[in-house]
Amino acid sequence: MRRGDSVAGRSIRGTSARRSSPGSPAPPPTSPRSARPMTALDVPRPTPDQARAVVARADEVAALLSGLAGAPARFRERVRTAFGSSQQDKVLGELSAIGVERLREVSGERLRVGRLVDGGITTVGDVLRAGPAGLERLPGIGPQTATHCLAAAAQIAHAVQETLRFRIDDAPGDPFTTGLVQALAGLDAARTAATVHRQLVVTFLEGHTEHRVAAQEATRAVRTFFSLPARRRRAADAVRDLARLVDDTERSGAVAAAGRVAALDAAPVDAFEAWTDFRARSATYYALLDDVVDIGRDLQATEGHLPPELLARVNDQPLDQTLLTASLRGYQVFGARYALAQRRTILGDEMGLGKTVQAIAAMAHLAADGATHFLVVCPASVMTSWVREVRRHSTLRSLDVHGPERAEEAAQWAREGGVAVTTFEQVGLLPLDLPAPAMLVVDEAHYVKNPEAKRSQAVATWAGRTERVLFLTGTVMENRVEEFRRLVAYLQPDVAEQVSAAHGAAGAERFRLAVAPVYLRRNQEDVLEELPELVQVEEWETFGPADGAAYRAAVSEGSFMAMRRAAYAVDHPEDSAKVRRLVELVEEATGNGRKVVVFTYFRDVVDLVVRALGDLAAGPLTGSVGASARQTVLDDFTASPVPRALVSQIDVGGVGVNLQAASVVILCEPQVKPTTEAQAVARAHRMGQVRTVQVHRLLVADTVDERMVEILGTKARLFDAYARRSVLADALPGAVDVSEARLAQTIVAAEQARWLGGAPVASGGAGAQDAVVQDAPTDDDLWGAQSAQP
Repeated sequence: MRRGDSVAGRSIRGTSARRSSPGSPAPPPTSPRSARPMTALDVPRPTPDQARAVVARADEVAALLSGLAGAPARFRERVRTAFGSSQQDKVLGELSAIGVERLREVSGERLRVGRLVDGGITTVGDVLRAGPAGLERLPGIGPQTATHCLAAAAQIAHAVQETLRFRIDDAPGDPFTTGLVQALAGLDAARTAATVHRQLVVTFLEGHTEHRVAAQEATRAVRTFFSLPARRRRAADAVRDLARLVDDTERSGAVAAAGRVAALDAAPVDAFEAWTDFRARSATYYALLDDVVDIGRDLQATEGHLPPELLARVNDQPLDQTLLTASLRGYQVFGARYALAQRRTILGDEMGLGKTVQAIAAMAHLAADGATHFLVVCPASVMTSWVREVRRHSTLRSLDVHGPERAEEAAQWAREGGVAVTTFEQVGLLPLDLPAPAMLVVDEAHYVKNPEAKRSQAVATWAGRTERVLFLTGTVMENRVEEFRRLVAYLQPDVAEQVSAAHGAAGAERFRLAVAPVYLRRNQEDVLEELPELVQVEEWETFGPADGAAYRAAVSEGSFMAMRRAAYAVDHPEDSAKVRRLVELVEEATGNGRKVVVFTYFRDVVDLVVRALGDLAAGPLTGSVGASARQTVLDDFTASPVPRALVSQIDVGGVGVNLQAASVVILCEPQVKPTTEAQAVARAHRMGQVRTVQVHRLLVADTVDERMVEILGTKARLFDAYARRSVLADALPGAVDVSEARLAQTIVAAEQARWLGGAPVASGGAGAQDAVVQDAPTDDDLWGAQSAQP
């Protein structure tokens, strides 16, 4: 979760990235006046000066909000222009690798390319850059030859442009790419602000139009004096209504947001800040770009290779995105439409393609049409993430219906509506007199593959009460036909009866064609070819009884290191929320043919993870494993035809080794030094990597994890990983990292005050400062960069 993104005092995204609710407190409004001239006109008759001040301020606010309403369209046009410039530059770059002799093949003319080469024109790109005037200056090149050369070059350029897969390269020095990233950052801010405040803008502008004419009467002293009493009262009421409307709108944050967008309209987002934000949220930027221009995606892959008649039905399904604050990729729009058109379906996209946001988009569409209640059933390990994602990507309310306060939360959901999120263990305990949801979403739906299990029966009961059901699973179904049939039976029994093992044996494409009415799956390689190689996901968990007790004990002790690994301080792996989620991630990744590397700072956590993964674990790599043995482990992991998870201490496997065989990285806890994480991720995210690398950070809400993320900050990590990547920074990473002792002291004090109440507890040798280094591997145990360079 990214916090506090800003551009020279202006938010890149227009609202807080946390966005806990649509009505979250906003920064003070940045208006031309330091204070609103009138909060509420309680006097019977405002003076003409007071009335003029109110009308003038209302006009200013109306202009700002009108500008906000039109800002997305203006920024879309800027993105379109910047994309054209960047695309043209990329095409010219491709043409610079094509020799001028190819012009003869295209034109069919006997062109004097030798004269071009003699004049320094050696590539097709050179021809286009020279233009007619530049070519005609060359000896032996007349107007006719120049025209033929340019026509042939234009044909080649057109062919290149048609086949070019556009990609935003990480190139801050490229003015064209930088301009595009800045335009996209502006569009993101404008779109987010306009979406969040859409209804407030409409309400204000309608009220402004309604009251302004009458309020204007009160601004004219002579006319007011001679007006009839009823007319004076009407004018005074209009002034008060206008003042109240301005006051309410300013308190909502809409005026402040409009001011920030207006500032971005006048001057683009700072280039460094735009690049930093792009690196953190590249998927959002590509979604925005994909919505404005065609970047060359494989349309058939985006649409899951569905048969024509079903494809037409899905494309005819509208998708109302007014309640969404996220920008959807083209394939995500299609996935949401598919879920709506087919009503009871399985979305089986590969992990990392955003199944969650597609489900949220489908619910938001129904909510925009008047639906009020939605229910999400998921593993406990992702419940917190679901609540956060709903709030982050939409204006829908979300609440967790779980634990001892389940009955009160369910009653609140019944009264107020929204998205209720519960677990497989708790869904069977919900009373059936609750409202039937407009859509039931079941995440990790393979959890209900056994129809005899209580959780499966509970899900079946709720599915029977609900017209629309969406199952989400990234687990490959083609080779698990019987499991697939059981899932389909909850949704469309007639389709389940027609699916047999023969469909699975016939291959993935034929299997998907047979089950197209109920199953849509896209793979990363099909739809994310233009994305950067790195996709980062924060996995927010919630403590259970055992790991929660371990954390409270660590806080009482005042041990920073004990707090960091408390999530794993359990007797049984299944008692740890982080371990449960880790196992789910590894199982899904390996099931999709992806190798995984798991990093942790702590040796005892390595042992617990290896025990939890069982046969899926490779290694481990720890400080006690010798250099030659480590290389054997790495070689075996790379060569293994069976996907597994290499478990490693981050100071061992995170430095000096090549792990590009892995395309999924799991970080068990935040690291004290941002450079430690960056170097570990770089083991997999490096030259030669052919697959999109997914980085999953396991975090527990309202603990040391969240405090570390806040203090170190996403920007600091990105700055260390990208902006400061130099000889000096690599040699002296401590120069840009937060002090370990200061970080530990700050976090321990804050956590003790929050969890224990009162003053921080001093604990001698186990205190915050000493705890920073008490569990660190010794230099003799670590495999340093000098002993094994990649």
